Parts: sequence; C-alpha cells; structure tokens
Amino acid sequence: MESKSLLLKKYNVPVPRYTSYPTVPLWANDLDQDKWKKLVKLAYEDFGDSEGLTLYIHLPYCESLCTYCGCNKRITKNHTVETSYIETVIKEWQAYLAVLEKSPKLAGIHLGGGTPTFFSPESLNWMISSILETSILMKNAELSFEGHPNNTTRAHLQTLFDLGFRRVSYGIQDFDIDVQKAIHRIQPFERVKEATETAREIGYNSINFDLIYGLPMQTSDTIKDTFEKVSLLKPDRIAYYSYAHLPTAFPAQKSFEKDLPLETEKRELYEKGKEILASMAYKEVGMDHFALSNDPLYQAKNKKTLHRNFMGYTTSPSKILIGLGNSAISDVYYGYRQNAKDIETYKKQTLDGLIDVKKAHSMSNEDVNIRNLILELICNQVVAWDFSFYCKLGKTNLNKLNTFQKEGLLKFNTTGLRILPAGFPFQRNICNVFDKRMQENEVKLFGFSKAI
Repeated sequence: MESKSLLLKKYNVPVPRYTSYPTVPLWANDLDQDKWKKLVKLAYEDFGDSEGLTLYIHLPYCESLCTYCGCNKRITKNHTVETSYIETVIKEWQAYLAVLEKSPKLAGIHLGGGTPTFFSPESLNWMISSILETSILMKNAELSFEGHPNNTTRAHLQTLFDLGFRRVSYGIQDFDIDVQKAIHRIQPFERVKEATETAREIGYNSINFDLIYGLPMQTSDTIKDTFEKVSLLKPDRIAYYSYAHLPTAFPAQKSFEKDLPLETEKRELYEKGKEILASMAYKEVGMDHFALSNDPLYQAKNKKTLHRNFMGYTTSPSKILIGLGNSAISDVYYGYRQNAKDIETYKKQTLDGLIDVKKAHSMSNEDVNIRNLILELICNQVVAWDFSFYCKLGKTNLNKLNTFQKEGLLKFNTTGLRILPAGFPFQRNICNVFDKRMQENEVKLFGFSKAI
C-alpha cells in the first residue's frame, strides 16, 4: 500500500467539486428559452408542493478586491449601483412567477456574492420583501446570507433577522495579519468577534465561518493561531476550504504565487486544521465541512438526508434551486442554466424579457442516474447498485476502483461501494470514476481546481 504522501501527490489533479453532474464546463448547451421554461414548470409540478424551491441570489459587488477570490464579482465603491441591480433581480423573479403561474413555496433563500452586505439594509429589505410577498415561506425554510465581518452592521443583521434569516456565514479565511495582507483582506479579530456576538445577541441560531488552507504565508503555526481564535467564538459550522489557485482565470492570484505553500505543506495545513477541529468537538460532515454535533447539518448527515447543490452541503431537500442575479446557476432537476456573467448583459437580457440559455443543460436519464450516484457518494460515502450496473462499469473503471481498493481508500463489490476514512480526502477522485461526460471529453482541458 502506498504511503499517504505518495497518494496525495498521485491524486492531487484537477477534478470537479461535484456541486453538479455534469459539471458546468461539460454542459451540452442544448436548451432554448421555451424548453427551459417547460423544465422549470415541470420540476415545480413534480416537486414544488412537497419540497418547495430554494432561491440563490447573487449579489456581486465588493468595495475592494480580495486577491485570492475566485468568485464572480465587481469592485466598486459606488453604491448607487444597488437600485438598478435589485430592480433587475426582482424583474427576473417576476419572470419565474409568470412561468409557475402561482405563488411558489420557498424552502430557503441564500444571499451570496460578491459581498451581500455591500448592499444597504434598506436595499436588502426591499429585495427580500418583494420576494416574500409573492411566495409562501415553508415552515422549516432556511434563510441565510454571506456577510463580510468588516461591513456587516447591526442594522444588516437586524433587518435580515426580521425578514426570517437565522443563519449567517462570515468569510474569515485566516486571522494571521501577514496572510491577510498577502490576500488583501484585512479584518481584525475584534471585528469578527463583534459581528459574531451581535448576530447571536439578535437571535441568529447558526453561524458559519469560512476558512481557507493553502493561502500565501500560511504555516502550521499560523493555522494553529487562527483556530485558537476561532475556538473563542465557537461558530456552529466551519467550512475549511482548499485554496484554488487558478491565476489564468483570476490574474490577481499571480501577486502572491511565490509565497504559496508547497503541495505537501498545503495538505499538512489541512490535516493540522482537521486535528484541531476534532479537539474542538467539530464533526466532519463532508468535503471541507465541519459542524458541532447539535447543528442541523451534522444531524442531516447522521440521518442520511444531507443534500448537495451549487451552494454546497445543505439540509434542504428541495430538488429545485433557482438562481437570481448575474452568473447565478439554476438547477431544476431536469436541467441546469447559468445567467450571463457580465452584469450589464444580465441586466439587459432580464429587462428585455430574455432568458440566456448559452450556458445550459438538459438532463438525460443517464445523467440523472449518475448524478444520484455521485450525490450519494459525496453526501454519505456509500452507494448501492445492482449487478447489472456493476457489469456496465467497464474494465477501465473497474481497474480504477480496484486500484483505490488496494490503496485502502474504498471497498466495493457487485452490490455497491463504500468510501473508507482513508479515502475521504480523495472523494472527488473517486466520484470522477463515474463521470461519463468527463471521460467522453478527456481530450479537452478544463480549469478545475486540484483535488487536494
């Protein structure tokens, strides 16, 4: 059996994160506007009454550039952009209401970015109120938002709480000042502490911290110091992400290339963080995600009701995710679609009543079956199959699985597969075995982040 360091080196290759199957670069782009509307309506007819739909609203503006960031964003200090952008989001929502021909049930709303708290509390109240007034909020709906500790004010927290929001996710990344300077995101511990305590004082019952390993200037000591500070605030959930270095797509990342840890050092940072998280009583939920034992995300993991979509791991059972805003992705079970990434293009198309289907995909029956298998693996690390499916895996894929098995990463036979604890760091690689779309396009090069 190969050593862990050799396995990490072997499998640290670009593979999808599997927030969808097929992954976005492999979409067939085979939908027109009318067909997309039909898929949305069909999905709601099939799942809407029982599960509702979840909304993801992309709010792209930031006042300054964080150089590590791979999100779709627009840097500006001009807050007059808020009004026209929210008008467009509301217009897009109204277009979906026309397709559904009814007030839909909402299983959740998530505000992402960019920086959602770039927008004023008044602007956010206007946008969310417009949506809530035209929909039915389900009993256990989860409303959450991403906040920048530096500009998430008490007014933001109170306004969104009054609208029904109960979870806030703060982008911390790292508390070390040298790391913060390198990635151009300076936020003192005291500011994070204030934002966290204010949220709890108001009544938020779930607080998440986003942390990143593999950033420039990080060492085992800086990671230890960051987690010591995190332990003082004890968030309910922690996402401990691998830094994705894609300087071709995000040129600002070139500014600190020489200060990045080596691949072996990077994984040591993860192992160190994971060790500290365990000592702090956090449980591993899935790739990069940890939660306290009383958190609904961990409870969903135990009940095998955990779900994964473009927002990551979620407790929501909804099969319908509608994305509003530029670059936002929609998943309606029978198909995917991404809005135009450029803000001006998104605004023009929406205000003209057009639905951009340049980036879209209609799911085949085979796509649905493979997606369900990958979701089982990535949420529960186990999947069952029948002998017929096993026979159809083919010699190449069976050889790959046999290699993983010999390396102690999984066990499989004619009835199914289970990823072993040693295989948890390689879940993306294991899921990739079943990625038929990627196998069919293996000659192409895609800008995926590395697995480790």
